[in-house]
Amino acid sequence: MPLFNIYPKNEIIIIIIIIIIKPVETGQVTILWNQQSRTDRTVPNNKPDIIIRDNEKGTCMLIDVAISGEINVIKKEAEAEKILKYNDLAIEIQRMWNVKTKVIPVIIGATGTISRPFRKYVSNVPGKNEVTELQKTAILGTAHILRKVLM
Repeated sequence: MPLFNIYPKNEIIIIIIIIIIKPVETGQVTILWNQQSRTDRTVPNNKPDIIIRDNEKGTCMLIDVAISGEINVIKKEAEAEKILKYNDLAIEIQRMWNVKTKVIPVIIGATGTISRPFRKYVSNVPGKNEVTELQKTAILGTAHILRKVLM
């Protein structure tokens, strides 16, 4: 897979961390980005894009970002697949850290298309819910890739 295919996904992750989550960050919130989660039991999918642990509220969110084709965004299976992918990790983290754990799929189409439940998922993330900023980042990332390929 060429390196430039990852570009929009990384930009979306940075937008989620800086714009959405950062304003609510306190000493009680831990944000892990692109790190494996060590567990007592072997879990096959143990590296979500973002892990947000709020010690004050006793919650943990596993956020997985995907930039996908337009058809895959509309399908309900894509979000369910992401939730099932990290379900074992969520159960293990809930058991180890004694927190309520939730998996949040963030799936955006290459041209900014979002699914119906997308806003509901993003509203679970603390901070400002800048859905239009995420869409704009996906579109600009796609344009960047197209310029590289067509030039």
